[in-house]
Parts: sequence; C-alpha cells; structure tokens
Amino acid sequence: MEASDMQAEIRRRYGAVRALAPDATSLVVLHIGAQETTLAVGVGPDPAATLVLAIGSQKTAREFFKHTPPSPLEIENAIHAVEDEVTRAKTLIPPDTRLITTDVTTRKIAIHSGVIEATLMRLSIETLERSFNRLASVSLGRPAAHEGLPTSAAFAATLLILREFMHHLQFSDITIVAGPAARAI
Repeated sequence: MEASDMQAEIRRRYGAVRALAPDATSLVVLHIGAQETTLAVGVGPDPAATLVLAIGSQKTAREFFKHTPPSPLEIENAIHAVEDEVTRAKTLIPPDTRLITTDVTTRKIAIHSGVIEATLMRLSIETLERSFNRLASVSLGRPAAHEGLPTSAAFAATLLILREFMHHLQFSDITIVAGPAARAI
C-alpha cells in the first residue's frame, strides 16, 4: 500500500473511532499492519496528524526473527529497531491521550493476556508486560503451549511493537474496539 493510501486508511479509522468517542479527549488511533504501523492523533473529527512507521508485524518478523520462537537476541535486536521507530511519534502525542485500536491481532493479544472478550476491551500496560514476559520465557526454551501463546513470528512481532509503543510513549492502556463497532470501521 502506498504511504498516501495508508494515511487515508488511518484517517478513516480515526474518523470512525472518533464517532464512537465524540468527546474532546485527545485520541491516538493505532494500526499495526503487516508492513508498517500507522497512527492518527487528534481531538476533533479529523486527525491533527498522521504518521507511518516503518515497522509492521510481518516486516519486523521477517527482518529479525530467524527462529521459531525467536531467540532472546533476535527479540533484543527487534526491540532496538522498533523503539527507534516508535520514538518518532513522541512529539505528536499530547499528555492524557487515549490509545485506541481496531486491530484483530491486538484483540488476540488482549484475549491471550486474559482480558475478557467484549466489544470494548481494555489492555493495561501491566497485563501486556506479563504477556511479553511469557514470550520472553518461550524464547528462552519454555514450551509455547505452556504459555498459551500463538507460535507465529508475526504474532510475536505485533506483541513486541505494541509493547514498545505503549512503553515508550507512556500509555497506561489501550482500548480495543471490536464487534459491530469495529466492522463499521
């Protein structure tokens, strides 16, 4: 997808999410795609800014994860690259901004993290960190089945990208919009 198409898509998602949360709260709508991650930030009906980051679930997995599950060194190298890219968004996001996504994989992460499935789900950074630590345990040799995590490299990359995004941009949680509301988006 072209950068202009990605920005148009994240603007569309932002508008749909904003319609669900019409208050004047600042929002970041996040989409972790296969090849890139996009975000839209704003307080009004249209985003004030959009950004395309050169990190995505498949791209990050392909570039850094040569083993299944990824090795600790592969995870560490991916963390460095992802955090460098994520910090580009730091100046766009005002304090007290809500983080929202409609992504199916982020929803799966929340469910694997123990969040009860619902139309609106909230995944805290603490809960996400516990899931990331489970991934780290798998990378150190613990069977993935014991941790209840999918074994795909793309899932691991999405978990890593979301963790780095929330951690470095200091989000305490992410709201995941699903069901009829997400299908409309």
